[in-house]
Amino acid sequence: MPLAINAPAQPNNVSNDNVNVKVMQLAKQQQEMQGEMVMQLIDAAAIAPAPVNNTGHNIDVMV
Repeated sequence: MPLAINAPAQPNNVSNDNVNVKVMQLAKQQQEMQGEMVMQLIDAAAIAPAPVNNTGHNIDVMV
């Protein structure tokens, strides 16, 4: 009796459609996470320190 070598790669209760949907859901989650990280990076880079005092704003010039 020959052995069957064409065994299914997936369990019988999992269809290709279910696998595709899960892959798309994971890809969407990854993209959302990366987008959130980019927005946090942009926000962090946009914060400029406030001036401490007005040193250097007045220049004394003698003529």
